Amino acid sequence: MTAPVPAPAPRRTVAPLRADGFRHLGIVQGERGVSADPEVLYSTILGSCVAACLFDAGASVGGINHFLLGEPQPGQVVDAAAEHRYGVHAMELLINEMLRHGARRERLRAHLYGGANLHAGMRAIGSANAAFAIRFLEQEHIPVLKQDLGGRAARRVEFQPAHGRSRSRLVPDAAPPPIRRVPPPVPAGSGDLDLF
Repeated sequence: MTAPVPAPAPRRTVAPLRADGFRHLGIVQGERGVSADPEVLYSTILGSCVAACLFDAGASVGGINHFLLGEPQPGQVVDAAAEHRYGVHAMELLINEMLRHGARRERLRAHLYGGANLHAGMRAIGSANAAFAIRFLEQEHIPVLKQDLGGRAARRVEFQPAHGRSRSRLVPDAAPPPIRRVPPPVPAGSGDLDLF
């Protein structure tokens, strides 16, 4: 029997202080970050994925996760290596990590972002992810103070964990503009037809 693969650990990289006074740390799918450092700023880019930003103002600690899917389908077997992709696992890991950093469960508050349905006509994974996150936090009695969920555009999210402040901005579509074909000019002339 093989040992389970541990979930990716929270980011602990020491990033340089930028001109805005923060150490910027990126969070990608399946990761989380927890900090009480007032100079830390987490950022992530979301499409159909969801990020939950949790914070405890009393302990000045916060954390963020980034999950790909809400929860496995009934009867679906998920191996340990894939658990981190699911919100049900990501949320538990985030809450537990915050409690280890001094947060109290009853003081936790949340901001939710993401859950876009980027492609019309495809399965609404973003909507399912957003619904899962809202339902999970409701069941855990964690109030959602701010949310920016749904739509059809990706978002860039920034979160200052020690301050409990977050913001999101839509990411402009980076696709090049369509090529417009312009017919060649018709020379002025007699109107006679030339055959080649």
